[in-house]
Amino acid sequence: MRFLTVLLFVVTGTAMAASAPVTHDFTLDNGLRVLVREDHRAPVAVQMVWYKAGSYDEAPGQTGIAHVLEHMMFKGTENFTAGDFSKLVRRFGGSDNAFTSYDYTAYFQKFEVSRLPLMLEIEADRMANLVIDEEEFARELKVVLEERRQRTDDNPGALAWEKFAAITRPGSGYSSPIIGWPTELNQLTVNHARDWYQRYYTPSNATLIIAGNVTLDQVRPLVEKFYGRIPDRAKAPDRPQPRLASPAGERRLTLRLPVQVPSLYMSWNVPTLATHPDDFYALTMLSAVFDGGMSARLETNLVRGSELAAGAGAGYGGISRADGLFTVTATPKDGVTLAKLESAVQQQLDRLRQNPPSDEEMRRVRAGVLSSQVYGRDSLFGQAMELGQLVTLGVDWRLSDQFIERLNKVTPEDVQRAAAQWLVNERLAVAHVLPEEAK
Repeated sequence: MRFLTVLLFVVTGTAMAASAPVTHDFTLDNGLRVLVREDHRAPVAVQMVWYKAGSYDEAPGQTGIAHVLEHMMFKGTENFTAGDFSKLVRRFGGSDNAFTSYDYTAYFQKFEVSRLPLMLEIEADRMANLVIDEEEFARELKVVLEERRQRTDDNPGALAWEKFAAITRPGSGYSSPIIGWPTELNQLTVNHARDWYQRYYTPSNATLIIAGNVTLDQVRPLVEKFYGRIPDRAKAPDRPQPRLASPAGERRLTLRLPVQVPSLYMSWNVPTLATHPDDFYALTMLSAVFDGGMSARLETNLVRGSELAAGAGAGYGGISRADGLFTVTATPKDGVTLAKLESAVQQQLDRLRQNPPSDEEMRRVRAGVLSSQVYGRDSLFGQAMELGQLVTLGVDWRLSDQFIERLNKVTPEDVQRAAAQWLVNERLAVAHVLPEEAK
């Protein structure tokens, strides 16, 4: 009965892929790329603007400027004073926010669809007319420094991860934290923010996503009206093509911090969807084999099935401009050393390198991955996120419609090969995080 349930889910998922929602893709004369995703289930919509500007793009000595500029985008334009933007969105029943990543910065609003003209107008306004006031910048920089103190400096677990992340992808923009290093944040000036805005916040360096109860005929004239009149201030900065770096060699880090319990971090530099599409799907399945619910291998063999780990998990970040990361984290049970726990993780990998997963395990794992994908696309925001990520990273957004089909083609031997080819020591970074010794 379980086999039939999983089989029916996979077949249904494939049918869903065949009836993908309608998506329109066009570019304005000023270089702004626009994607319109029609979803007529409810009278609501989402607007997202994605800029090809993240912490990866920051100049040496200016870490954190991408995130600081994100804060400044809410501080007023030639037409709005500080704080008015979000107040206006909320006044008409909407919500808004923004986020900065290594590879991009994005701004969004969720709203009742009749408010689309207003949302387009005010978002276009801050693309064209942001005012970066020196006093406002100084105040917001203090806010960011306090945010860093609360989230990282005073959080031993987050501080450990930040230090570990610095060795996972060395020599790249991924080795610095998105929020920035404290010494460099303190040296940022209002001119750094103004330069970042002028260089990157220009139509040809942005993608506009509209998802919801809309049509192309309805949206296109409004986009032309509000965004089409924005001049392209500068040529969009060239971005290197996505590439997988050469193996950096095994890297190890031992940290003593005021944590309550020891932790093990292991990350391998692996391909992404942009560099090795076939490996992306195999590594996605491999991640779920390791950590795809209570029946997954780490939970079964290290947590519930042994006296080694109090908790363990795995994840694969395969959507990025450079190396992706395949990561395993674990916390040992009392009396178990991190070295012993690390050896146990390697033993689980060795088993997978030597013997592929069974067909039954693949069916179970695939059903879990597909269900997560389907549920993620159930929301307008999830759809807009997926489109924005792919386009901003230089990946054809149509690949999202192929996910289910491509995942169904992954064989047990593909998963075995991915483990043997990519999860090797020359691509591995390890951190042992230990409680501080008593003083």
